[in-house]
Amino acid sequence: MAQLEVFPAADALACAAADFVADRARAAVDSSGRFTFAVSGGRTPWAMFAHLTQDELPWDRIEIFQVDERVAPSGDPDRNMTHLSESLPAETVIHPMPVESADLAAASAAYASELPAQFDLIHLGLGPDGHTASLVPGDPVLDVVDADVAVTQPYMGHRRMTLTYPVLNRATEVLWLVAGADKVGALQRLQAGDPGIPGGRVIARDQVIFADRLAAP
Repeated sequence: MAQLEVFPAADALACAAADFVADRARAAVDSSGRFTFAVSGGRTPWAMFAHLTQDELPWDRIEIFQVDERVAPSGDPDRNMTHLSESLPAETVIHPMPVESADLAAASAAYASELPAQFDLIHLGLGPDGHTASLVPGDPVLDVVDADVAVTQPYMGHRRMTLTYPVLNRATEVLWLVAGADKVGALQRLQAGDPGIPGGRVIARDQVIFADRLAAP
């Protein structure tokens, strides 16, 4: 069961998450020369980065990958990459998902070839329906085990490119950030390891959940 830490408000959660990531980044750079970090979309991680970028970190040794991305044009406000590129120092190495490609299957395979064998850290969020990354209830992508990156069916107006369970489950560590009263039920099921929700099928060995008071069961 993942360790749960509860914070009084979303900003306190974001600040604690930034400290957590900074500690992992320094340790990874010290031991291997780089820190590989996969990041999901959403407001909470942008708040985390706002705190994180105030820290003195070896940004040129930090490699950021995307957990998922909407299939939309470059610069589209719905794109996670639009916000990610605005949030990070210029020297950070960012690997954007190639969702503008005409051949999304080939683009997914190409992105998979860029991934590290094992991420140092993967950040995940949790939807009220229990989805994480772009692994949503009922989508065939939930059953993809022979590819590290895949493309979903339309969900809330967009197809999406996403990391799959094999990548998530072999991460060195997973950091969940969960905020908002609409997440209470999903968080309870996540903590229980309920495979009936997509988030409950993440079985990486080391996982920690940071939640705000509204989301905590």
